[in-house]
Amino acid sequence: MPTSSSAALSSEDIYIAPAFRDHPSKLFVETTSRCNLNCVMCPKQNRSGGPADGDLEPATFDALKEAFPHVEALVLNGIGEPLLNPQLEQFIKKAKKLMPGQSWVGFQSNGLLLNNLRAISLVAAGLDKICLSMDGVTPSTFSAIRAGGQLLDLERALSAITAAKEICARPDLQIGVEYVAMRDNLEELPAALQWAAERGVDFAIVSHLHPYDEQHLGQCAYDTCTDEALSLFHVWKGKADLAGVEIQRYFKLLWKYRKSPEEQRILNFVETMKVDARNRGIPLDLKRLFAMDYARIEAVDSAFERAAEVARQTGLQLRLPEIVPQGRRSCSFIEQGAAFISRDGAMHPCYQLWHSCRSFANGWQHPVQPKMFGNVADRGLLDIWNSELFSTYRENVLKHDYPVCAGCNCSPCDLVQNEIFEQDCYVNSEPCGSCLWSSGVFRCLD
Repeated sequence: MPTSSSAALSSEDIYIAPAFRDHPSKLFVETTSRCNLNCVMCPKQNRSGGPADGDLEPATFDALKEAFPHVEALVLNGIGEPLLNPQLEQFIKKAKKLMPGQSWVGFQSNGLLLNNLRAISLVAAGLDKICLSMDGVTPSTFSAIRAGGQLLDLERALSAITAAKEICARPDLQIGVEYVAMRDNLEELPAALQWAAERGVDFAIVSHLHPYDEQHLGQCAYDTCTDEALSLFHVWKGKADLAGVEIQRYFKLLWKYRKSPEEQRILNFVETMKVDARNRGIPLDLKRLFAMDYARIEAVDSAFERAAEVARQTGLQLRLPEIVPQGRRSCSFIEQGAAFISRDGAMHPCYQLWHSCRSFANGWQHPVQPKMFGNVADRGLLDIWNSELFSTYRENVLKHDYPVCAGCNCSPCDLVQNEIFEQDCYVNSEPCGSCLWSSGVFRCLD
């Protein structure tokens, strides 16, 4: 079985922030854009036009070699099913020979093609992490979400990979599941994690549903109001209740011509709250805050707490998403020095800007176009990474000086709903203001 290079990361790499090193520290490489399922949460379900599906060619993968000696993680998936690419094991072997010690190679999969022989070949090639999709613990829920898949398929896949882990003497191999939380499967989450832990799973990643179709908005278990806005609103709502001020009447009174002293008191109270929010730099969308489904948020919080308890009892490593977007955002993709390679060799900065789609993550349609900095088939990977265009892009993103589109009372505006994004209301050319990945709502294997 091939082993990774014993070379360690240099002291220079350790002390320089990943985004500013002269090489990417993480690579997300799309081995194929083909898939053998039709999952409701996949961007493939609403793609229109664009290139035909296909596999990553060996020559394109070889063009990534100059980065492997510096890469800490190599994630071999995109919008397709990695196991459909017959070269997957060869990709793993090639990368592991060049990658430094303590680095890892992994991918996410639906597991349909993971039989005993394939599992052994993957583990023998040097696979370090595998994360299998699991969006329900009852057969009906599982098959309804993952059209074409069954819970029994996942059970067989887990049996195959855990057996391969023992056969290949790889106790370090990490086996995980990913669970996309939505209204229809939220209550099954704790039981699903218990089920997975009993079948040898080491870790679990929970993400909210990213709706790529308007009809799926009703399945979202998160809210778009930020944690900062909610916190401030609750403080002022408490003050209002103590003072006997019915702030929920605000919008009914706002344009009323003649107002009673009590009605004017309500307007003045809310205006004071809005001034406080502005002084703190917190976007406050009062219509959304007044209409927020607090019972749903409490249900999500309860399910997540029960899931965390299962993880504590079983020793499962659990990553949960935020229930509402974080006001103070951080882009883990840029901060961790990641680069994303499409199966055709194009280089992108993140999951959000990897493929074209129609996103409804903020509650309204948002056209998303891929952001490309070059193609490794035409130009060296490190040359693209260190180009002024990509370097400046990373520097700008890390300033985090973006509007919070999810919590803005003017959204959606024409700037973010343009078919081709040009700039936001802060005059930024990076479309990060409308991205919920940076607010902790979405999770992935990284």
